[in-house]
Amino acid sequence: MISISIPGSNELNLRYLVLDFNGTLAVDGKLLEGVVNKLNALAYNLEIHIISADTFGNVKEQLEKVKCKIKIIDETDQQLQKLGYIAQLDNDSVVAIGNGKNDALMLKHAALGICMIQKEGASPESMMAADVVCNDILEAIDLLTNPLRLKATLRK
Repeated sequence: MISISIPGSNELNLRYLVLDFNGTLAVDGKLLEGVVNKLNALAYNLEIHIISADTFGNVKEQLEKVKCKIKIIDETDQQLQKLGYIAQLDNDSVVAIGNGKNDALMLKHAALGICMIQKEGASPESMMAADVVCNDILEAIDLLTNPLRLKATLRK
């Protein structure tokens, strides 16, 4: 668990990290460099869940070295599927990371929502739903391993 006290706001008690795959952890279906080691280090503090429509058909292969649970969703109502997934875990203990329009509800309803820009860009809906916007996934993971950075960004 990661607990972060945000001045002027609620304390975050995070148990789960839920991430989109393409656009967040991967570009064009290929896992970004440095992600495996950072996620595996974070797995000591958070239970990691990857949720994807598996556009390229290779999510399980790409994530075989990551300590995580993988959820493949279908093409219909992806926003609602992702929202339902974090609700099953308990929204109040989830940090969610994504970039697409189909991530917006997940980012909005998680205890902490982080939107990625990276090479795919980010949908305006996801950017507005997020608590924090980062340039890349490594920066986002670093926010969780260095919580003072989150305090500085989120304090009121």
